[in-house]
Amino acid sequence: MDRLIYTAMSGAKQAFLQQAGVANNLANAASTGYRAVEHKFRAVQVQGGELPTRAFTVNASVADTFDQGPLMATGRPLDVAVQGAGWIAVETPDGGEAYTRNGALQVNAAGQLQTANGMNVLGDGGPIAIPPDNRISIAPDGTVSVVPLFGTPNNSNPVGRIKLVNPPENELARGADGLFRLRSGQPADVDANVKLAPATLEGSNVNSVDAMVNLISLSRQFEMQVKMLQTADANARSAAQILTMNR
Repeated sequence: MDRLIYTAMSGAKQAFLQQAGVANNLANAASTGYRAVEHKFRAVQVQGGELPTRAFTVNASVADTFDQGPLMATGRPLDVAVQGAGWIAVETPDGGEAYTRNGALQVNAAGQLQTANGMNVLGDGGPIAIPPDNRISIAPDGTVSVVPLFGTPNNSNPVGRIKLVNPPENELARGADGLFRLRSGQPADVDANVKLAPATLEGSNVNSVDAMVNLISLSRQFEMQVKMLQTADANARSAAQILTMNR
């Protein structure tokens, strides 16, 4: 069987996988704080007794893009966006620590400050508790303060400080839940240089137009690889027919 079938098959497989990654990015183009995923590939020469004239396409790595997404003012006191590099630390269900850029926060029925998907936001001493009947404000350094709605007006009381971290990007890994964690499994140190933009949310860093163009290009590449598979198969059938006629 012609080796073209194998090289074209590897190209079609990787083009299909890359299409899936780009489609996932497009699906999250409107997700708050989403970081795009980039699939990287490389060519590996086919080793054999003949000249290395052909190459397989192999999946080299899956990388995350950490560029800043657009900041959008919402006016909501519980919305915060990380400005520049950095992350908001949250507590995972297993008691571990993970990091997100999704600053759409809320207060649950137990009075704990959480992300929109129910993860406790970590402070200096663990999850941050918000007393009832208070107006909440979050400062750029992550300090959470409350002002009682009843009694003495304008009496602001700090109740905690959101843990803001900025570990090296190459030490971060994305989990199945979309949160990032340190590859070492250890908690990151607090970074006082990380700042928040109050009453603001950060959009996804996916460029929808670029992703759509990339998706169309990958679709064409996949079609081309499939066409090469069909051509190689047709050539093999014709060769087999000629050999049969010559017997």
